[in-house]
Amino acid sequence: MKQPWFLIHLRKDLRLEWRSRDAINSMLFFALLVVVIFSLAFDPTRSFARQIASPVLCVAILFAAVSALNQTWARELRHNVLEAHRMAPAPAGSLFLGKVIANFLFVSVVEAVLAPLFVIFYNLHALGQTWLLLLAVPLGTWAILVNGTFFAALSIRARNRELLLPLILFPIFLPALLAMVQAISAILSGETDPSLWIKILVGYDMIFTLLSVMLFETILQAED
Repeated sequence: MKQPWFLIHLRKDLRLEWRSRDAINSMLFFALLVVVIFSLAFDPTRSFARQIASPVLCVAILFAAVSALNQTWARELRHNVLEAHRMAPAPAGSLFLGKVIANFLFVSVVEAVLAPLFVIFYNLHALGQTWLLLLAVPLGTWAILVNGTFFAALSIRARNRELLLPLILFPIFLPALLAMVQAISAILSGETDPSLWIKILVGYDMIFTLLSVMLFETILQAED
């Protein structure tokens, strides 16, 4: 039985990352740096920790994601691999989805490492429904990566693509970042219902995933 095209791209990216571990190492470095610096800058008392933990976590994930996104398409430029993708019979959307899912798995590994460190450094104990974090964090992470992967491809030929990517990504991601921060804060504090913010993240992810898949063919073929 023939595998879907996006699984073939996904396996290729996972295999390359397993050999080099470039993205994982850079993400861990930036994320851990953010967590440690903020933990030293603020007194992590139990009440105050809940107030700053959500934005700190989102910033750590954002820095980790951007460091991975800067490398997403760099590998495809070597040995004219991107040209081969253009000539392949696979739809362009499958290449995009493979990249997004691969980046999502890489960032999820970093988040799994960060989770116990946040509990230790910030003395956290969620007062709301803890299982909702399994929705809010992945949904926010997907929002970063689906936009970041698309704009990384858009800026791949730019001379200063490492600087250009955050300039394009951050304004587009801002609504999802706000929803992610508010959802996690509501879960940790237990004072408000996070369901509205989670629904906003679901809607945001659906809209931008669909738009990115539809427009990626144009981005891929327009690269010269």
